[in-house]
Amino acid sequence: MESAFIPLSLAAGSLLAVQAGANAQLSKALGSPFAATTVQLAVGALLVFLFSGMTGSLHALSALPSVTWWHAMGGTASAFYVVSTITLFMRVGAVVTVGLSIAGQILASLALDASGGLGVPQAAIQASTVIGTTLVLAGATAIVLGQSTGQAATTLVARLPWIALGLAAGAVLPIQGAVNGLLHIELQAPLAVATTSFVVATLAMAAVLPLTAVLGKASRPSLSHLGTMPWWGWLGGIAGVVYVTTVFMAMPVIGAAAVVGFTVAGQQVASVLVDWYGLLRLPKRPVTRLRLAGVTTLMLGVFTIKFPG
Repeated sequence: MESAFIPLSLAAGSLLAVQAGANAQLSKALGSPFAATTVQLAVGALLVFLFSGMTGSLHALSALPSVTWWHAMGGTASAFYVVSTITLFMRVGAVVTVGLSIAGQILASLALDASGGLGVPQAAIQASTVIGTTLVLAGATAIVLGQSTGQAATTLVARLPWIALGLAAGAVLPIQGAVNGLLHIELQAPLAVATTSFVVATLAMAAVLPLTAVLGKASRPSLSHLGTMPWWGWLGGIAGVVYVTTVFMAMPVIGAAAVVGFTVAGQQVASVLVDWYGLLRLPKRPVTRLRLAGVTTLMLGVFTIKFPG
């Protein structure tokens, strides 16, 4: 059972690259990344609701009124993550944002493992854990340096509040997984948990959408260009469902740090292939040796955390 979650976590992480490419197409078609994310979450909610009905899991939703209320609020992390990262893209650039997000995920997952908080099994901090975490952070840094420019680095140093926001945006993802895991204990139905998470995320994002328009962070969405979008532009919701479900089911089995590490590794490997071959209608980008070294170091760190011997 435990070994099965390792390839599943890698695959779930790789789907985040597909989700990013699909969301880029949907954002282009709608003219608003915030509206695209809201639609993507709604598609995910609808799909997982249908799967729940097909598998007889919908009955578990009737237990929602009796669960601890905040166990059902994990989906709000998705809205916070999306709004934060889109804002950071405009402030410090996409590459630095990804680097900060990875660092936030790793540090939060390590804290969950060490404290045993939010239902994650407590794991003593061993030398291998420290070494592995250091390698993961070093790999993430190399990935950033392998793509970033001096100007981006200067902006990063000059704007400490944006650094804090980037770390927080990454940190909420493993926390979301742990909270969804607590809901899974109460509902005992993975698809019901995923349905709840995506419905809450959609509602939270729908509530944020008008605010972003008022603050000038988003343009008015339009449906006129949806016909030009490729069919796979709708796959972001499916990728999100697989990722969210895998994370909350894997955390109690292999630990938060391992889950985050494997999903990040899968995401980076897939991203390298997307950049190298220009997949998903994205421009081809040179993959530097430093970035490849960063991905390799990151994966080595993950395996050191999970397999210390």
